[in-house]
Amino acid sequence: MNYYSLNKKAALSSFKNAVIKGLAPDKGLYFPERITPLPQDFFNSLDSMSHADIAYEAIKQFVLPEIPEKDLRQIVASTLSFDFPVVTLNDHISTLELFHGPTMAFKDVGARFMARCLGYFNQDNTQEVTVLVATSGDTGGAVANGFLGVKGVNVVILYPSGKVSEIQEKQLTTLGQNIRALEVDGTFDDCQTMVKRAFLDDSLTRNMQLTSANSINVARWLPQMFYFMFAYRQLYKTYEDIVFSVPSGNFGNICAGMMAQQLGLPIHHFIASNNVNNVVTRYLISQLYEPRPSVQTISNAMDVGAPSNFIRIQEIYKNKFDTLKEHLYSYSFTDAETRSAMLELYNTFGYVADPHGAVGYLGSKAYLKDHPDAHCVFLETAHPTKFLDVVEAVIKKDQPLPEQIQAVMDKEKVSENITTYEDLKAYLLTNY
Repeated sequence: MNYYSLNKKAALSSFKNAVIKGLAPDKGLYFPERITPLPQDFFNSLDSMSHADIAYEAIKQFVLPEIPEKDLRQIVASTLSFDFPVVTLNDHISTLELFHGPTMAFKDVGARFMARCLGYFNQDNTQEVTVLVATSGDTGGAVANGFLGVKGVNVVILYPSGKVSEIQEKQLTTLGQNIRALEVDGTFDDCQTMVKRAFLDDSLTRNMQLTSANSINVARWLPQMFYFMFAYRQLYKTYEDIVFSVPSGNFGNICAGMMAQQLGLPIHHFIASNNVNNVVTRYLISQLYEPRPSVQTISNAMDVGAPSNFIRIQEIYKNKFDTLKEHLYSYSFTDAETRSAMLELYNTFGYVADPHGAVGYLGSKAYLKDHPDAHCVFLETAHPTKFLDVVEAVIKKDQPLPEQIQAVMDKEKVSENITTYEDLKAYLLTNY
């Protein structure tokens, strides 16, 4: 499989090169040259297949033969060493819980898959690779955990100071070894801009091999297809029109779901559920795509004013606005509405949701008003205790900390503060 740049000004790339480089030389995101739908027999056989077998069949066309079948199967199986349960709340709404991995966030899947791919490609390489990643919350912890101790790989995580939860910060600043955290005086968009600028800085790339573990990287983005298939398998015999409501920030997750649909998964529709950082919600109304500075909310992982992956979504639908609207709805909600949804979920269903899942729930309810026959699955993208102060203040009940969270809470935070791109550049040149 070859990959092309969405800016259309760079040469075709192999999967290996796309993973290692992250961005194309023309600053574009990589996209697979073709998407071949899976045979109907695959979907008819979902019940008899393991998670690892489903995932292997979904991903193999994008990776083989650069990673041989035996090794790819091992990577997939190792990535998916935890559960992906669907909890049905009523006849019209379920939630897909994506927080059962090591850092209790949906990004564990992509981070673990990418780390194992990069480790495979780097196993005989004497040159170290530096993974540079920006996080609005959960990416940092998932990447830190996924790459911890991987031979020949250094990880540098940029996160916005004061704009991630305490637990999220602990998960990305306490591991040590090959993981380093930089606390940025700014927003997630500032962090992401610095990362993208670094990839294109010849004075850096001449001296080190940089790559990204954000969802701009194909190995972080594509494996998120897997759990849409897992959820469908659990529901399709009971419900017909299955719709996914995805809390959306950088739009990599919902874009991966759309890739699953392109492979033939019969998803009826997608809902991009936004907080007040709602550039896509506004675009679907006005047809004007106008990124804005991000605004801080209680659903901080979605505080993105310029979602990188939306260009991939446009590419999937051939840059045709009307076709995109046939597949995607989008709604935007305030913090007050999010808190009300968290309380409603708890009081009505006894379900404790994090702020991001609550936004997904609100998107489901909004969609069902006009489509009452659908069954909406909202993605619960992080464990509620990762946002303990918000959750406990809303439902008025103490929440026990899971083992994964307890393991980091007493560890000492280690980070360095930076303000400008020049600070980042100096850090990289000094340390790597």
